[in-house]
Amino acid sequence: MELENIIKELEQLGIENDQAQTDKSNKYLNITRDTGEFLSVLVKATGASKILEIGTSNGYSTIWLASALPKSGMVYTVESNPQKVTEAAVNFDKANVSSKIIQLVGDVSEVLGEVTENVDFIFLDADRKTYVALAERLFNLLNNGGLLVCDNATSHSNELEAFTAWLKNQDNLITSLVPVGKGELLVYKGEKQV
Repeated sequence: MELENIIKELEQLGIENDQAQTDKSNKYLNITRDTGEFLSVLVKATGASKILEIGTSNGYSTIWLASALPKSGMVYTVESNPQKVTEAAVNFDKANVSSKIIQLVGDVSEVLGEVTENVDFIFLDADRKTYVALAERLFNLLNNGGLLVCDNATSHSNELEAFTAWLKNQDNLITSLVPVGKGELLVYKGEKQV
């Protein structure tokens, strides 16, 4: 199936699923289309070849990321919900991007060690309460010159206050808030000041 058709199908499925579900853990909570387009442009513009995504859900955002990569590129994507992991794998096959994706299943704090190489790009779209605890590990995985993008930066800004405060205390990180979708916080990692 053509990529654009898969994306449209997943958008519709996401809307229908999230309207029907009352339990938040069963919702997909996918990014908006303009966020997907924005991520795709960022991946290409930064020349990223290795990506880490925290929060796969049903794979909608992962497909945007993987399809923007060069042939040899790879996305490590982390999801704790087994049902969503299975759904995402099916969607990756449909979108013909499975060869560029490594699914890590479980709590991010436990499976992050399975990412055995540094990455150029991180997309953070999961449980915002965990971001401060994960911050140091995530930025240790991110190459200098790499970019971290955090979703929901305007829609849930209150839940990100501790994380943004942590970011501001790092002398090698530069941030910018971009009003795309639900708000994207861009964090550029430079060299540590000595």
